[in-house]
Parts: sequence; structure tokens; C-alpha cells
Amino acid sequence: MDNVYLNWFTNDEQFPFFIQYGGHEEDTILHKHNDFTELVIVLNGNATHIVNSETYFIKKGNVFVLNGSASHAFKNPHDFKICNIMYRPEILRSAGPDLSTSNGFQALFVLEPFYRNIHSFQSGLSLPIPSMEHVASIISDMINEYNDKQQGYQTMLISQFMELVIYLSRQYDNQENGTDSNLMHLANAISYIEDNYLEPLTLEEIADRSKISVRHLNRIFQSYYQTTPISYLQQLRLERARMLLRQSGLPITKISYECGFNDSNYFTRKFSKAYGLSPKAFRLSQ
Repeated sequence: MDNVYLNWFTNDEQFPFFIQYGGHEEDTILHKHNDFTELVIVLNGNATHIVNSETYFIKKGNVFVLNGSASHAFKNPHDFKICNIMYRPEILRSAGPDLSTSNGFQALFVLEPFYRNIHSFQSGLSLPIPSMEHVASIISDMINEYNDKQQGYQTMLISQFMELVIYLSRQYDNQENGTDSNLMHLANAISYIEDNYLEPLTLEEIADRSKISVRHLNRIFQSYYQTTPISYLQQLRLERARMLLRQSGLPITKISYECGFNDSNYFTRKFSKAYGLSPKAFRLSQ
């Protein structure tokens, strides 16, 4: 199996982004993306898609995201045309909270790629023809911008890419059929947690907002994300605390309370376990 690197497509380290039309007339070899994520939009035709050890039939309108952990290949292409968008994951980390907490975004760009590496999972997004026409128009503008490279093209491309990401996330969120209901319940739970993680939250509240039982919430979190809702919540709080320790002069006790920990000693134990340093030692090391 081959490893594929982003610098095979672009040498611009300051702008780790590449977009192209891909026309596959023959089978591709099984390969893994070593250092980038790929958004694939099937524009025409069909093919067999191999992901790890699973095989799927894909066709016009299918949209999926592959991260560096998944190996994949296309077999038996027929009039098969796709758009490949290759990017470093940090590009999407700059998304605002209104996008990062949307169910469709979490499902398509975060949970699907992660879960696909653990169990078989068919893409949940299949665009209808009117939506495909709109997506094809955005893609055409992006490819023209990328190829022309006029002044400001990088800023324009990121703006267009975020427009595409938002549109696809909304389509995922709004579609009625073909989506794993557990995945959408999980996306709903994660969106709610990320939107309210600095507030007091209970499992019952999270489950209620996700329209499932606490038992089912724990089960799908463990199955899809290999963690618990509470562990995920604490991870967000600890990451926020780490940022405040690095960028602010607030007392550690105040930071612990601002990040949702009611007991500063408990916060210190959790922080030390997660990062190998106490909050005080971490601050001094910066």
C-alpha cells in the first residue's frame, strides 16, 4: 500500500490546500493519505469504493471525507468524475463556533472520518440534483481561483471552501433519509456539549437534548467516539484551561472555575493526568 503526501500536489507550505477534478478511467491503487484530509465529491458516474477492508458502491451525489488513518481505492469506475479537495485539518479548526457545533458539520467532517477507521460506514450524504448543481458551481469557481492564482486567491479560496463546507453541513443536517440515526444523535450531543461546555451539564440534560436515553447516549459515544460524554466534556474544559494558562494571568483557582470545574484540586488532578504537568508547572513551562 502506498502513502500519499500533500506535497505531491502542492509545495506551498504556507497554503496547504489543493483542489482538482479527478477523472478515473482505471482502478486506483490502495493508498493512505499520510498528512492531509480529503473531501471527495462524486460529480458523475459510479465506482466501487474500497475503504480499509470494506467495499461500497458510490455514485453521483455522494460526498465523503477521508482522514490520514484510512486506506482507500476506487475500482471499476464508469464515467467516474470527482472533485478532490485536499487540505490540512487545521484549516477547519478556524471555523467559528456556529459551524463547529452544527450537527451536519460534526457528522460529515468529524465523526464519519473517525468512525470509518473503526467500523464499516457508508457515507451518509447523498446530494440531490439541485444541490449537486449548486455544489458544482462552487467547485468550478474554486478551481478557477486556484488555477488563476490572482492576488488574494488564497483568502478567496478559503472563503469559498468554508462556503462549501457550510453548505454540505446543512445538506447533511437537513436530509431525511440515508443517514445513520445514531450518528446524528451523537452529532446533536456533541454540538450541544461544545456549545455549553463551560456551563454545568448533566448526562440527563445532554441525552434529553439529543432525544435519546442516557444509556443509549453512553453506548453510541463509546461505539463511535471511543470515549464517554463526560470524558469528552472534560477534554473540552481542559483544553480551554490550557489556553487560559498559556495566554492569561488569571489565578489557577479562577481558571478552574471558569472552565467548569467546581473543585480546583480536582481540576489539578485531571489536568496533571491529561498533560503530564500540573497547571502551575505547565504555566511556568510556557
